[in-house]
Amino acid sequence: MNRERPRIGVTSSLGGGRYMWWFYWLSMNLMGATPQRLVAPVEREVFSRFDGFIIGGGDDIGAELYRGEAALDVRIDPERDAMELAVLAHAARHDLPVLGVCRGAQMLNVFLEGTLHQDLSDYDVPNLWSPLPAKKVSFVEGTRLHEIFGRETLRVNSLHRQAVDKLGNGLRVAARDEFRVVQAIEDPGARFRMGVQWHPEFLIYKASSRRLFSAFIAAAQEAKAERGGVGATAVPV
Repeated sequence: MNRERPRIGVTSSLGGGRYMWWFYWLSMNLMGATPQRLVAPVEREVFSRFDGFIIGGGDDIGAELYRGEAALDVRIDPERDAMELAVLAHAARHDLPVLGVCRGAQMLNVFLEGTLHQDLSDYDVPNLWSPLPAKKVSFVEGTRLHEIFGRETLRVNSLHRQAVDKLGNGLRVAARDEFRVVQAIEDPGARFRMGVQWHPEFLIYKASSRRLFSAFIAAAQEAKAERGGVGATAVPV
């Protein structure tokens, strides 16, 4: 059965990203996909192995990529930034599904020439740092994410210090939180190109997270069928 599963590349940081990776590994396997961790540097030829990509969470994005001002109190990973931009370019060329998670949603926006708030000081936002549901997001009616979740609002976790500012080309806002911070974006012109500011992999026990991953994997399965590819078994690394 594993040979029929879509193969998903999951971008990650070398150090602190390992614990997130195990949650992705569990989530993807539970939902019927075969994940493989991608840690920079990665040869671009590797990208053709995959039927879809998750751009995962982690360190802040280098400010030079979106014309922001460099800050001294952030962790950045230029090699990972470069790898993820290359992944997104590959996915766009082949219309492969992309799900951006937290930093990944921000990277998707930057890839499409959007900008970021380097921190949330522009908003009156309390400290809600938690892997468990800590705030409410409201979906924009008529968006694909609104359709996927099938509800108006959702309780999600909060593990971010940056956020989408100016939208990237072709993107639209799909959800905001109670403080008006953008919490989800999507490209209505792509097969599946979406980003959520929260971490659904930590909430895989919730039906809402499983709905999101199920929609993503269904799109990857569709892409796989169109390409006539056969996935291969991958193991956690």
